[in-house]
Amino acid sequence: MKTDDLIAMLARDAGAVQPDRGGRRFALALAVAMPCSALLMLATLGLNPALGRYVELPNFWMKVLFVAALAAIGVVLARRLSRPGVKLGRAPVTLAVPILVVWAIALATLVPDNAAQRTEAFFGRTWAVCPLLIAMLSVPIFAGTTWAMRGLAPTRLRLAGAAAGLVSGGAGALVYCLHCPELTAPFIGFWYLLGVLIPTGIGALLGRRLLQW
Repeated sequence: MKTDDLIAMLARDAGAVQPDRGGRRFALALAVAMPCSALLMLATLGLNPALGRYVELPNFWMKVLFVAALAAIGVVLARRLSRPGVKLGRAPVTLAVPILVVWAIALATLVPDNAAQRTEAFFGRTWAVCPLLIAMLSVPIFAGTTWAMRGLAPTRLRLAGAAAGLVSGGAGALVYCLHCPELTAPFIGFWYLLGVLIPTGIGALLGRRLLQW
């Protein structure tokens, strides 16, 4: 019998893994991986020297809430995909909400500006490195999330890998907020989202290999 056939058979007959067990594994993974990502950020990038002023600005908290929402929805998806037979519910649709909200804010801020201001708001100063740095900071969290999921029973492996990437991308972007100087909604809605999508795509590609049990 092929491994995929065995997984499908077990998924039909097995009950769901206890939710509290899954919750503990994810909590432990994030409790270890997030500080590792923060240490990586401090060692390679450093804190933004203007962070003390930024925390007083609404745009900073918009950025934080945006990526935190992506990470939180990713955790919900990852936990559900780690248990056989558990439906995803409305979580995939909910994922569109923070994205659409930031895009709406971005559109509202771009319309009144002239061409030069729109270009500056979209590209900022760090567009070329922002997605790659977010992906870099997501690596420890991706490793932790993958560990948490491997200890449970994921069966939809590509989706599960994508969910692990979404968690790590959103959480990595959250750590990156402590360094990043960009605050405009157009920048956040595109380049931050791209940075989150990189580990999400990598997770989808590697999910079958990393999460097979």
